[in-house]
Amino acid sequence: MTETSKKPPLSYRFKCAVKRDWQIYIMLLPAVALVFVFSYLPMYGIQIAFKDYKFAFGILGSDWANPLFKHFTNFFESFFFERLLWNTLLLSVFGLLWGFPIPIIMAILLNQMGGLKFKKFTQTAIYAPHFLSPVVIVGMLFIFLSPNSGLVNQIITFFGNEPVNFMLEDSWFRGLFVGTDIWQHAGWNTIIYIAALTAIDPGIYEAATIDGATKTQKIIYIDLPHLVPLIIVLLILNCGSLLVSNTDKALLMQTSGNLAKSDVIGTYVYRMGIVNGHFSYTTAIGLFTNIINFITIVSVNSIVKLFNESTLF
Repeated sequence: MTETSKKPPLSYRFKCAVKRDWQIYIMLLPAVALVFVFSYLPMYGIQIAFKDYKFAFGILGSDWANPLFKHFTNFFESFFFERLLWNTLLLSVFGLLWGFPIPIIMAILLNQMGGLKFKKFTQTAIYAPHFLSPVVIVGMLFIFLSPNSGLVNQIITFFGNEPVNFMLEDSWFRGLFVGTDIWQHAGWNTIIYIAALTAIDPGIYEAATIDGATKTQKIIYIDLPHLVPLIIVLLILNCGSLLVSNTDKALLMQTSGNLAKSDVIGTYVYRMGIVNGHFSYTTAIGLFTNIINFITIVSVNSIVKLFNESTLF
């Protein structure tokens, strides 16, 4: 290979790229700054998990924990560990099993729906709940499910049955949590699938219609194959948050009656860290959950890679 055929140095190519597309790089700066400030700088605080952190001394002035993994061991040996892990995992798994397929089904049905006005109205109606805050959602639950004046219990008593205190009985917590999550976010999550479906060449549908394909056959042989790569990537990403739950919502729905099933890792971290001030202990818990989530996403990605080329990395 001659000297002239060699690629120029990376630094030179980077300078040329910046000079050519400097407007794009300027537009990129706010996003990079946001990620750096809120995703990379906080990593400095991870060392708190290995220290006996005292606010007066700061991170550098606080002593290292003895033994180093003391806070992790305390969490693993705590009375609440098994309950917290199980509750968080079940909420995430149920949310994945029931909440993940529904947006796909809704997107396919919307794509096959005729009547532009009715289609737009339907999309607006299913997108709207996404913009409600967890406080509003839980407030609606307490109002509609009230044992005294709630609409649901009025219907139950109308048919001669005893009213049910849904928010105090722990057997109802997971169903209400997952069900309202699906109602709130399923419509919004259809957007990415609808975008993928609208990118399909209309000529494919026309050819299928000429060949006599039914709507069901179009869904099976056209829509689903185009959605599979996207579904796999989003499934891998969702599997990477199995130990993450909607802490705000769980905390708002939490009552003395459903504590056995509503107490998840997020609410425990809030209680021990924000309320009781055990910052090192709760940082260790957060680091533990992030490590497990990272291992999960890498493992699922590796498994999918054995059977399919459409993976996250």
